[in-house]
Amino acid sequence: MIPILLDYETLRVLWWLLLGVLLIGFAIMDGFDLGAGALLPFVARTDSERRIVLNTIGPVWEGNQVWLITGGGAIFAAWPPLYAVSFSGFYLAMLCVLLALILRPVGIKFRSKIESAGWRVWWDWAIFISGAVPSLIFGVAVGNALEGVPFSFDADMRATYTGSLIELLNPYALLCGLVSLAMIVTQGGTWLAAKADGPVAERARTYATFAALATIALFAAGGLATAFIDGYRFSSVIVTDGASNPTTKEVALQAGVWLANYSLRPWTILAPVLGFGGSALAAILLRLNRSGLAFAGSSIATFGIVSTAGVSMFPFILPSSTTPNHSLTVWDASSSQGTLWIMLIAALVFVPIILAYTAWVYRVLWGKVTDADVRSNDASY
Repeated sequence: MIPILLDYETLRVLWWLLLGVLLIGFAIMDGFDLGAGALLPFVARTDSERRIVLNTIGPVWEGNQVWLITGGGAIFAAWPPLYAVSFSGFYLAMLCVLLALILRPVGIKFRSKIESAGWRVWWDWAIFISGAVPSLIFGVAVGNALEGVPFSFDADMRATYTGSLIELLNPYALLCGLVSLAMIVTQGGTWLAAKADGPVAERARTYATFAALATIALFAAGGLATAFIDGYRFSSVIVTDGASNPTTKEVALQAGVWLANYSLRPWTILAPVLGFGGSALAAILLRLNRSGLAFAGSSIATFGIVSTAGVSMFPFILPSSTTPNHSLTVWDASSSQGTLWIMLIAALVFVPIILAYTAWVYRVLWGKVTDADVRSNDASY
């Protein structure tokens, strides 16, 4: 039997951090795929230009999608109550995301199979939907997590969700969705500015600049709105290393708690600073025609914005708006200590391998996609 060298509290925090890394990795890596798809009808005006856009993401989108799959698997294995509540409560929203994501591979593979303008335009807009809809809904989900989700547990720890899809689309959540959409479009625009060539890159540079400025404005508006929604705080003694049971604590609601948490952990202010700073840096570098560095700036912004939601809520993961005492936290919603330890060992072995392979792939595929490349390669999209 493998000895457990870390205490339960430390393992829980490590898996909270690892889940954050996976979600941030998805937002950065698959984010530029989604953003490029959302920009496709706008940055490319001819068939050859649209093929350039598709060939910047076609070889890599499948590998980038692994971040989402791994994140879902980590939630299932490390945070079972979170998986049970979110994947059942957000079922219709996730179905919309899944249907939209299905359009991306189908569109990329089938778009150029038929020499028909109508056929190709239809798939162009399908790819747009596959980028814009998930980007918006993921942000809406984060907004609902910050507000609290209507669920509770019975005596047998069975979760009951009492919300609806329409209730998820409330004003605050939609604002968070717009932040996410602007962030992802910036990511996709900077990628196209760096990876594409000619008019496509120029238009992408313009759209990404406006998207970066919109991200700053919407992120600021979201922070201001967060001051007026109810946050969640413990009103009883916190047990950080006990058995996972989210029904044994006492939680109170208080407006502005999420922002007040920054005064308790001052270092966490770095997250929103990176969100604002990275977006501003991306906009400046785009105007200076430094697209590669602008993509790095956009990635920093994505890291900061996603991190802001996580650190402002810590240790809450998914609060309950109907039964606050049943809210899921880092300290009471995890798998067993042994499970977390075995998973940590597996992560320490395989994640570096995946990162090394990914770095090698991008090194091989690095370089701009030109019109000549697309026309001369029969295997292009």
